Amino acid sequence: MSGAGKPRENDPARPGEVAVPLPEATDAGLRFIGRIRTPFKTRSDCPRNILQSTAEGRVELDPNYALGLQGIEGCSHIWLLYWMHEARRDLLVQVPKHVDSPRGTFALRSPVRPNPIAMAAVKLLAVEGTVLRVAHIDCLDGTPLLDIKPYFASIDSIPEASRP
Repeated sequence: MSGAGKPRENDPARPGEVAVPLPEATDAGLRFIGRIRTPFKTRSDCPRNILQSTAEGRVELDPNYALGLQGIEGCSHIWLLYWMHEARRDLLVQVPKHVDSPRGTFALRSPVRPNPIAMAAVKLLAVEGTVLRVAHIDCLDGTPLLDIKPYFASIDSIPEASRP
């Protein structure tokens, strides 16, 4: 793995994987609104997904965004959108360890993607000022936070959904 906080574009791909050159410029700017604190110090420490995690973490919101938390204490679960800052960004075809053939990046939930944005529905345990205590977290300690949204079971759950 590359050094902490550095994307891994120069790491060798697995057989069957396809990488593309990255553009020199970006199309948009994002503002990190906080950081996620977890017990996971390396990528290999992280669970594969939130269902495999029993870990608790802390979402530390920048105090400038404190007013945006009004009403969130009534939510049992929230969506966290975050930036997977150590992920490669150049692979379009990947060979995950848990499947038997190559798959396109957009058919996977892998952190490796052109824009390494992740989302996780986590249980909200407590709101302590600008700190949210959450359960079932799966990302690296210090992961940059992009957004927080309430989870609504009435619109966020699609029981008949399928996947490959």
